[in-house]
Amino acid sequence: MPPIQSLAYDAARQIAGSLIMVRITGTELDADTAQFLRTNGIRAVCLFRQNMRDAEQLLRLTTDLRTVMGPQCLIALDQEGGAVVRVTWVPAPPSAMAMGAVGDISLAREVGAAVARAIRALGFNWNFAPVLDLNNNPHNPVIAERSFGSEARPAAALAMAWMEGSHAEGVACCVKHFPGHGDTHVDSHRALPVVDKSLAELEQGEFAPFRLALENAPAIMSAHIVYPALDATYPATLSHAILTDLLRSQWQYAGVVITDSMDMQAIAGIYGAGAAAVQALAAGADMVMALGDRAVQEQTLDAISEAILNGGLALADMHVHQRRLAQLAQTYRSQPDTYQTADADKALMARAWRAALTFRGANAPANARPPAGTAIRLVMRQESVSDGVAEVGVSSTTLMAVLAQSFDVALTTFADAEQFDWHSLPEDGRFVILASTSRLRYGPQVRAHWRPDLHLALWNPYQALDIAAPALLTYGFAAPALEAVLAWLTGELTATGTCPVSGFA
Repeated sequence: MPPIQSLAYDAARQIAGSLIMVRITGTELDADTAQFLRTNGIRAVCLFRQNMRDAEQLLRLTTDLRTVMGPQCLIALDQEGGAVVRVTWVPAPPSAMAMGAVGDISLAREVGAAVARAIRALGFNWNFAPVLDLNNNPHNPVIAERSFGSEARPAAALAMAWMEGSHAEGVACCVKHFPGHGDTHVDSHRALPVVDKSLAELEQGEFAPFRLALENAPAIMSAHIVYPALDATYPATLSHAILTDLLRSQWQYAGVVITDSMDMQAIAGIYGAGAAAVQALAAGADMVMALGDRAVQEQTLDAISEAILNGGLALADMHVHQRRLAQLAQTYRSQPDTYQTADADKALMARAWRAALTFRGANAPANARPPAGTAIRLVMRQESVSDGVAEVGVSSTTLMAVLAQSFDVALTTFADAEQFDWHSLPEDGRFVILASTSRLRYGPQVRAHWRPDLHLALWNPYQALDIAAPALLTYGFAAPALEAVLAWLTGELTATGTCPVSGFA
């Protein structure tokens, strides 16, 4: 065992606290949580939907956090766009794949800036976006429309423009999930994925957008994925070969490296939170995302503190981590202000959603619309669902209300797609529209028997490949996306987007 470093326990604990990001409960900063943050020197918090009620409350919360954690605090969230947003009352940004469907660099920059303006006004200074994963696996359970596309250069160009817009408005971006989560069949929230590709394949695919973004990205998030060509034993988050030998030494990346959430089953379920946190810091991560409950956070702090004291983590390396984080917080300060561009940003987002709308089908788009005066039968899931990462999908009530502005709509819902008998639908002359409102791909029974007149793929565009019918792809279910659908159905809008992934020609 290395010799014990000359450091008091309290000092080691403060260093440990400065290198972790935590989540908190509730919508207010209670005295106990404030004391926990202060006592342990924690200066980074990630907020989620359950921490947010409205603008007044959220601004009060971030103000209180900044008071407790100090001016070099890092207050973060996932405001990617599409289904992955946490602040839901600000203008709704299109998903990355929607931006890919438009392919407009200037528009991507404008959208990135608008996202930053809205969250900066609420006190945030770090956004875990954009996603640089290339979605080259149609069955990926967690990325899909969160990716700008399947080709490295166009996807990276859009992501860098989006990031440039955010930085111009004072909010740091964090690209993710290094070295690539696009070609997985497993969600790392639930298990440990493996991407078994050769180094040459990784260089040509997964690595490419990260390499292109290195000089501009102030932070990178690691993936909880094993890449045998790089490290046959450990996932990227815990791999010295990936985070230090590859990213730092070979690629010369000088920004912040933060882990993905360490409470995900790919890490916590296999390695344990405390041991994994120590290994991640030793591997080269600057900050550990300790998003478990208070007990897990304490376990993480204990493990890091002990490793600092016994020499398992070199003190000099911890100071390097601290300096990188301090530079990030100093460059992008939490400085809330009045949000003065909400109306203009709302119009911008609506324009982007409309431009992304994509039609897929052998027939001309006009032939896939319900004829004037035709009644509609809307078929969709009974319940709105989430995949645990995204917000809950659109409800039947919401979609019905949108379509009812122009059509007579009857609703049929199903609980389990594989158990629903498509042939039980009434033969009443209504134009049948299937609305897909979850991320999950359809199973064999659906693919064999479901034949709507039109398929609205309102979340995962790959679902359009499961149904033999003309499809309208939105890449998300935010209100402006649904309004664009209605405009297309009534002939007011033409779908000009092009799906930026393979298999949709």
